[in-house]
Amino acid sequence: MTNRPKIIDGKALSQKIRSELKTKAAAFEASHNRKAGLAVILVGEDSASQIYVRNKITACEEVGIRSFAHYLPKETGKDDIIELIEALNSDNSVDGILVQLPLPDKSVENEILEHVSPFKDVDGFHAVNAGNLLLGNQCLAACTPSGVIELIKSAGTEISGKHAVVIGRSNIVGKPVAMLLLQENATVTVCHSKTRNLKDIAKDADILVVAIGKKEFVTADMVKVGAVVIDVGMNRHDGKLYGDVKFDEVSEKAAFITPVPGGVGPMTITMLLNNTIKAAERGSK
Repeated sequence: MTNRPKIIDGKALSQKIRSELKTKAAAFEASHNRKAGLAVILVGEDSASQIYVRNKITACEEVGIRSFAHYLPKETGKDDIIELIEALNSDNSVDGILVQLPLPDKSVENEILEHVSPFKDVDGFHAVNAGNLLLGNQCLAACTPSGVIELIKSAGTEISGKHAVVIGRSNIVGKPVAMLLLQENATVTVCHSKTRNLKDIAKDADILVVAIGKKEFVTADMVKVGAVVIDVGMNRHDGKLYGDVKFDEVSEKAAFITPVPGGVGPMTITMLLNNTIKAAERGSK
């Protein structure tokens, strides 16, 4: 008999959480006589980045967060970007700072991000927040990994005690999602390009998170029957968007699975909004 997986609808979950955030944003504004504020810095004219920034600004308006957009020419030097960040660090109306990546000069990205105050680092990329996540301390955790955890929980899946396999070890998704899964008491295995017997390890996963950046990398023979599969991939090919998981195949075996698009994607901006309100509430105490 063919398995009928339950699709984890990231759009629906995102809207539910945004409704809750709207209430929190209104409560913050009422008690502090100002809106929580998110500053976005966009350097250059990358079309995809422009779309992402517009979506973030629209999402801010939707939940009642004030947005501050700073559009800088492609030629803007590192020192000028850092000077703007330092000014925003000192601005009490700004609770969160987001530097849209990639920058035109990718070689300076890490240095620039380190100048964002850890208390306003709503992307969760700063070494202080990454370190606190590793230690299990309170922090602003990276947005996509935070969204992944919410998606798993929304399926009614008990994470504690389960074997969670993460394919991918990036600083943006793989490593932080592994730390968050550990905090939920999963037994976590992280796989990557040098992993031997990756197929066998993946097939042992109760929860499989795939963030490898390769179109339809995970096939049905790599997935346990009844697994929860979270596909973080966003691969464009011939004008169409594909995940890292071969959806049609894997959905025959998975108990729950996220689609691409409409799964993890909507949750990333929602968790950015959540981090902004969290930073505002924490900063005003």
